[in-house]
Amino acid sequence: MTGPRPITTLLVANRGEIACRVIRSARELGIRTVAVYSDPDATALHVELADAAVRIGPAPAQESYLRGEVILEAARAAGADAIHPGYGFLSENAAFAEACDAADIVFVGPPAEAIRIMGSKDEARRAMVAAGVPVVPGADVDEVLADAAGAAERVGFPLLVKAAAGGGGKGMRVVRAAGELEEALAAVRREARAAFGDDTVLFERWVEDARHVEVQIFGDAHGGVVHLLDRDCSTQRRHQKVMEEAPAVDYGSEEMRAAAVAAARAVDYVGAGTVEFIATRNAGEFFFLEMNTRLQVEHPVTEMITGLDLVALQLAVAAGRRLDDVLDEVKGRGHAIEFRLYAEDPASGFLPSTGTLAHLVLPEGLPGIRIDTGVRQGDVVSPFYDPMIAKIVAHGRNRAQALARMRAAIAATRIHGLRTNLDLLRALLMDPLWCEVPVSTTWLERQVERLLPAHATDPLDLVAAALALVLLRTPGVSATASPFEALPGFRLNAPAADRVRLGHDGGVTEVLVERPPNGAHVTVDGERHEVRGRLDGDRLTVEIDGVRLDFTALRDETGSAPVIVLLGERGARAFEIVDELAGALARDEQVPGSLLAPMPGQVIEVKVAAGDTVAAGDALLVLEAMKMEHTIRAPHDGQVRSVAYRSGDRVEEGSVLVELEEPG
Repeated sequence: MTGPRPITTLLVANRGEIACRVIRSARELGIRTVAVYSDPDATALHVELADAAVRIGPAPAQESYLRGEVILEAARAAGADAIHPGYGFLSENAAFAEACDAADIVFVGPPAEAIRIMGSKDEARRAMVAAGVPVVPGADVDEVLADAAGAAERVGFPLLVKAAAGGGGKGMRVVRAAGELEEALAAVRREARAAFGDDTVLFERWVEDARHVEVQIFGDAHGGVVHLLDRDCSTQRRHQKVMEEAPAVDYGSEEMRAAAVAAARAVDYVGAGTVEFIATRNAGEFFFLEMNTRLQVEHPVTEMITGLDLVALQLAVAAGRRLDDVLDEVKGRGHAIEFRLYAEDPASGFLPSTGTLAHLVLPEGLPGIRIDTGVRQGDVVSPFYDPMIAKIVAHGRNRAQALARMRAAIAATRIHGLRTNLDLLRALLMDPLWCEVPVSTTWLERQVERLLPAHATDPLDLVAAALALVLLRTPGVSATASPFEALPGFRLNAPAADRVRLGHDGGVTEVLVERPPNGAHVTVDGERHEVRGRLDGDRLTVEIDGVRLDFTALRDETGSAPVIVLLGERGARAFEIVDELAGALARDEQVPGSLLAPMPGQVIEVKVAAGDTVAAGDALLVLEAMKMEHTIRAPHDGQVRSVAYRSGDRVEEGSVLVELEEPG
């Protein structure tokens, strides 16, 4: 290292919220920024924020964001002297880091050798053992290749089949019995090959009821390594995080932090990194899980409690600065919590959702709240990339205040157009088991049905929906207006009245809305309510029997039937407008016994053919969407009547995949 090398133009080799995050920090430092984009991202927010932008290819990541040579060519064309990879894509690609060095372009990340060692779960285990860092018992790549079944028996069940080059929760399956091993191995290898270009796997003992605690570390090119405290990331689904907080509750361990620093020193680490540990809930033991050689999705919680800008720190270290020159003593202040708002359906196994963000309001401007996002209202969440919509971060003087601020933020969030996990986030914040007791990594998936119970429609929601529909038909008129101001519903010598039929919960309710001169009456199931309300744009303010409620009211005609949508602090409610369905096209009839695609995606493998006999639970077909695999299984015994798609085909949500005939 000959001395600091100033960065003047930074290419951000990523998309979405992390690209926006990096661009904003670089701008504050006076660094010119260059975005890259695939075809569907041509009008994305990160492209709009950057000083310049370069097209890099079509939608699939393998043809755009994962093409290192194309990224480097874009950097050269734009005059960039540094590349920030964000996270995912090329951020942990040792060959790309080497290619940047060869092109005399600064790679804002660790040395290629550190990426290579820590990117191979196998090599990382050996390096950690040599450094005295405790690791989870397991079987390495060579053992698995030589005799997978024998290696599994030696490790013991349950065990984790894990991509050696994995990260971000991808390429992982828990196997609880020998009979599940073959299918899990095949699935992990396919997923790893698609996500990381490497299908080697290893086995680790699965630690039941564990917590996921990690330590943020930073290193410089002069041998300096520090930790920036810890985080708890135990609230997960499908081995991917939903919520993170800092510091870790009831687990602040100087021993763990020291182990993280030792892990970084063992590979001469430079830049931002995270050392992740599995921690037992009772005995206080911890085991090295992996090291992410990049900035983490959850880095904002560390920034909130330390007051640091980790991207600015990355850029300083990448430019050759010493940590001692840019970093004062690190002290934690208060508590921070991050919720990830995803386009996914928790009630259907967290399947990803796609579609247009027809309405999106995020809680910006509230005390102690930070929003990181890469999308705006009107943007499309596609099946090609991660389904994250935004990160909502709350900071308070303690955990109780951080939770209170997060409740206010989630209550103020309004989203419509696709399925999201917003209701689940709201339920977590109201659940004492989650709020008061640190949970394990498997807790959330076990509790989803309890947290999201089926609920009957609240009559007050029907009142508000009917009133909103009437007011939407007569824009600018309040619920207390004269009937002569709004001809719909006008009756001579009687109050204006509308009969609204709303579909919900598999049935239809008729609601009568009367508007006499001095107020409104809404009757639902024979019960009459006194109502006052006004619609200002899409904001519905309504007082029902003296109780004031605020909603965003939308009319949505994009589906097979028009609906009235209410978005409020208790979540989203949608009602079919049944009285306007006459003349609408009938829905396509579903063939009895057909299995439908639960989300848009690509067929990865077809396991059956017409005429095959299958048993309940047998795998029929494998879909891939948003970098994850989803297996379609037989719901009952039967014979396959037909298979509609082949491997490699793309399918839309609701497409008939397989027709299955029951025996006899």
